[in-house]
Amino acid sequence: MLTTAIRVARVGTAAELAAAVLMMLGFGCLMPAALLPSVPAFAAAAAVTYLADHYLHRKGSYLISRLSKVRAGLSIRFLIRQLLLILLLARLSLADDLLYYGAIACFIAFYGLQAPHGALTVLIRNRRRMPVVARNVDLASRIRIPDAPPRFLMHRAAEKMLHLDVPAVAGILLAAATDEPLIGFVCMAVTILLGTLYVAVLMPCLRPSNIPPKAEKVLEAVDDWLREYRPETVLYFSGSKESAYQVNMWLETMERLDTRPLIILRERVILQNLAPTTVPVLCVPGGVHLMNLDLSTVRVALYAANVGKNIHLLRVPTMKHVFIGHGDSDKLASVNPFSKVYDEVWTAGRAGRDRYAVADVGVRDEDIVEVGRPQLAAIRPWEGVPEGRMPTVLYAPTWEGWDDNPGNTSILRAGENIVRRLVTAEPAVRVLYKPHPFTGTRSPEAKAAHERIAALVEQAAAERAADPRFSADEEAQARARAELARIEARLAELTGDDENGDEAEATRDGLVDVARHEEIARLRAEWNSAYWRSFPDWEHRVITGPEPPLYDCFNVSDALVSDISSVVSDFIASGKPYAVTDSAELGAEEFKRQNTAVRAAVILTNSAAGLDELLDAVRSPEADPLAADRRELKRYLLGPDEPPSIEQFNHAVKQLALRAESRNIRQRSQSAAAAPEAELAEAVPVQRVAAAGDSGTDGG
Repeated sequence: MLTTAIRVARVGTAAELAAAVLMMLGFGCLMPAALLPSVPAFAAAAAVTYLADHYLHRKGSYLISRLSKVRAGLSIRFLIRQLLLILLLARLSLADDLLYYGAIACFIAFYGLQAPHGALTVLIRNRRRMPVVARNVDLASRIRIPDAPPRFLMHRAAEKMLHLDVPAVAGILLAAATDEPLIGFVCMAVTILLGTLYVAVLMPCLRPSNIPPKAEKVLEAVDDWLREYRPETVLYFSGSKESAYQVNMWLETMERLDTRPLIILRERVILQNLAPTTVPVLCVPGGVHLMNLDLSTVRVALYAANVGKNIHLLRVPTMKHVFIGHGDSDKLASVNPFSKVYDEVWTAGRAGRDRYAVADVGVRDEDIVEVGRPQLAAIRPWEGVPEGRMPTVLYAPTWEGWDDNPGNTSILRAGENIVRRLVTAEPAVRVLYKPHPFTGTRSPEAKAAHERIAALVEQAAAERAADPRFSADEEAQARARAELARIEARLAELTGDDENGDEAEATRDGLVDVARHEEIARLRAEWNSAYWRSFPDWEHRVITGPEPPLYDCFNVSDALVSDISSVVSDFIASGKPYAVTDSAELGAEEFKRQNTAVRAAVILTNSAAGLDELLDAVRSPEADPLAADRRELKRYLLGPDEPPSIEQFNHAVKQLALRAESRNIRQRSQSAAAAPEAELAEAVPVQRVAAAGDSGTDGG
């Protein structure tokens, strides 16, 4: 029940839920305390609201943003508390007392300070905003970027300013309780003084010496760096915060390119969610700024998503443009007609080429190149269920998509049936549920189904933990949890500085520390290992968020249940048994005909029929009827194992770069040949063509 309440309230932990409940109860008690009137009760309720509000802000609780949507935002909550304090004074028969009028004057003056404070914080943020935000790019040697204002001034500034009313509220309550108005006036003066000082301290932050150079200077510095670095291959990406995984999956590949790489992002929120990398990164939100960057040395541009903003780079003819996507599957997105705008489309294996041929969307066969999937190197091949360990089945459905096609996801029609059958299977298996990050973002029904599935898994986990047949090595798990805490503390120490300052300061100080980067990568790998050891290997789990990553879930699983998505294509690299749900009820033969990736899959119905066949293949690999089909399909979908995918990818980049350079040389030659003719044409007077009747020969 607690888990359900946490999920419904959209809070992260039980502590957040408790704080939210206490805050609401506290505000609910303020009115009765003021009407009674009772100073101690009011003081207690006010203290609860202050502390709970502060805790939720510090945790970045989703509930805080939702309160703003229903006209119960931060300023309103503080105003309500102050108005109820005035009501308390009136009920205490102090309406004719100077304390009463002093409190009203204090709060009016205090709110008068909110306007300049808010204006200053907005101006400071806007004026320190960079037209290009960079990582791993040396701009500090080219332009002067001053330090950001102290973090304590700008971080959660509105909350801090409003909390300066605490001395006044406490002083007024103390004065009302002791009949000593002087205490109240002193505390009110402290509040006004602190508010004035806060505004005064912010004002120097707007001095020209504390503001980064104007956009023109920054863009000149970026162009200067580009001419020095001479990037050759660009990974270009635009999207929402939730889509950051689509570019993150290509970072390691970009680091391993033989050419000089560069990553160009279009949204600041993507930069904030970009995984650590050693590759130079430029975030250019403005289309005009991007189109004016000096990218003359770039020969290959790689696109991980089909989005409208791609046009801002596609217009550059001196580079060749390639769609690499963010996964390889039989979804319609994998044969998007927009793909024909690119010079080439790169697929993992032969299946991608055939997919475009069947779809007939205008992508020519000669423009398709098979390059494998470099990211799949992290997926380990299956060697059967380890001795003494319970088989693990990963349920990783995709999201509901942009339309209501029933074949998009199994969550709506089959998800609960699948999970219910898995958690009650005999012999027992462990279930890992890892939904797509977009699940429930468009469809309320999908969101509700996901929540029911998660509740099923969590309930089964609780029942199994209480079952005496299942034992755990609590000492080993405690050591793993301690290791997790140590790793997380060290990671926070290594990455904590990233949260300081602002984008201007982050651009200035954003050069990668290779040693730190390598340590972070090593610690993340250790974290993944410790995570799986921190709980019993029979415990069902709901896994959301980026950690542990999907491929790590592949490696600890013995089978997969999923939908038509790149998850299936990637999982095939492991050689493990897998099942795909025919959510649209096409029938097994038609389902296989339409979807290449299910040719070696166990086909599930919406009632989860077929799961026994999958579990039998896991328990008895020697009797697995689809093992040979999976090996053949792996090569068809993902390409050959040799040469390694990264070598294939690098070769494709080099070949396309040569084509781009050849094209540019031809264009320069043609321009040079056309120049003398153009000069001659300009030198020869143009003969005027006589209009009819001008010669006079036909007059009459």
